[in-house]
Amino acid sequence: MGKSIISIDDSSTMRRMVAFTLKGAGYDVLEASDGAEALKVLKGRTVDLVISDINMPNMDGLELTRQLRSQSAFSRTPILLLTTESDPSKKAEGRAAGATGWIVKPFSQDQLLAIVGKVLPS
Repeated sequence: MGKSIISIDDSSTMRRMVAFTLKGAGYDVLEASDGAEALKVLKGRTVDLVISDINMPNMDGLELTRQLRSQSAFSRTPILLLTTESDPSKKAEGRAAGATGWIVKPFSQDQLLAIVGKVLPS
């Protein structure tokens, strides 16, 4: 069984691109449109990696990261944040929330796979 990843983004186009790329590389992919939906999707299950947009309605990626880090099941799960922001203060906020790393949009499929490969060694 492949490693499982959840992709969380309010843009269905971005979710589809991430899922298409990761599924093509052999990962199992779950999807959610915001942090609140992600918590529902993840209830009672774990994943090997969380990839979340930061700016989303209902619950943003920073709050989702904080909530996941407060659960023992996700205390060590890698969390990558996607954003169009390259502002160092946003990165600091992400790290403070518990994010493992950062992917700045736009990114290529190769960049995504390289970063996922670094945080999810086979």
